[in-house]
Amino acid sequence: MSAADHTIQENEIVDITIIGGGPTGLFAAFYCGMRDATCKIIDSLRELGGQLATLYPEKFIYDVGGFPKIRARQLVEQLKEQAFQYHPQVFLNERVEQLNRREDGVIELVTDKRLHLTRAVIICAGIGAFSPRPLPGEGVERFMDNGIYAFIDNLERFRGKRILVVGGGDTAVDFALMLVDVAESVTLIHRRDQFRAHEESVKQLYESSVDVRTFVELHAVDGGDRLEQATLIHNKTKETFTIPVDAIVSGLGFSASLGPIADWGLEIVNNEIVVNTRMETNIPGVYAAGDIVTYPGKVKLIATGFGEAPTAVNNAKTYIDPKARLSPGHSSNRKE
Repeated sequence: MSAADHTIQENEIVDITIIGGGPTGLFAAFYCGMRDATCKIIDSLRELGGQLATLYPEKFIYDVGGFPKIRARQLVEQLKEQAFQYHPQVFLNERVEQLNRREDGVIELVTDKRLHLTRAVIICAGIGAFSPRPLPGEGVERFMDNGIYAFIDNLERFRGKRILVVGGGDTAVDFALMLVDVAESVTLIHRRDQFRAHEESVKQLYESSVDVRTFVELHAVDGGDRLEQATLIHNKTKETFTIPVDAIVSGLGFSASLGPIADWGLEIVNNEIVVNTRMETNIPGVYAAGDIVTYPGKVKLIATGFGEAPTAVNNAKTYIDPKARLSPGHSSNRKE
């Protein structure tokens, strides 16, 4: 019986359990099916897709092969369609709290809801648990989620409005470029004149109608029942000035925490799990892939995670079954 035809029973020991249902986790689940390995996905969020689904569904993704650009929500839907060919069992809104390796080699994953048993684990938890970095400025708390937002989950909310975007990294620049076609106006402020975003994105920013103001920071916000204006300060001249705004979007990014993962005995450097070229961690049977891992030369891109996922799955397959081939051949050789 193939993985595609297998229905996982309660308390069954599955071949591979994936912690994290973002792009890397979903592609890993697909590849488990390609290797005829039974699979579970466990994610603490309420929906699959990780940050793409939760924070940036309207954002265009540019670094995936075969797509000149694709909206995050569309990429997630296609990844789900791809993975669900093999019917992985999915557990959402469930947080893995403990990882224990038994003497017989079976790994116990204890969540806040139940116990999962698995022969191997692939951790694809992205940046871990994330929370938006606080937006500075007097009066900000009063308008949080009511005029001031940490992410864009619905572009229509901003249609025809005067928007202020704060920040100079990929998040801020991407937000500004997303909003420029729906908002009445978009102003982006950054405390420096050097941007951390991709060079091509910064080029697009300056070629767009976005009003880019550097060396400028948010000083205060004000309004009645709704947000009405923002007071900005030039951090070199100390001059303050006020602009009318209907909404502010923080592009300051997110703070990440590994949460319980940090207590599992994994080798961790700078909040990232250390792996080798086989995506192995220091715990036998436990692999990791995607933004959560580190190794010499690591580049954090979705495309990188798509390469690391099958590397982890193939090596997990040979860990589970030493007689299995590490390289199964190309997917183009797969018989329908």
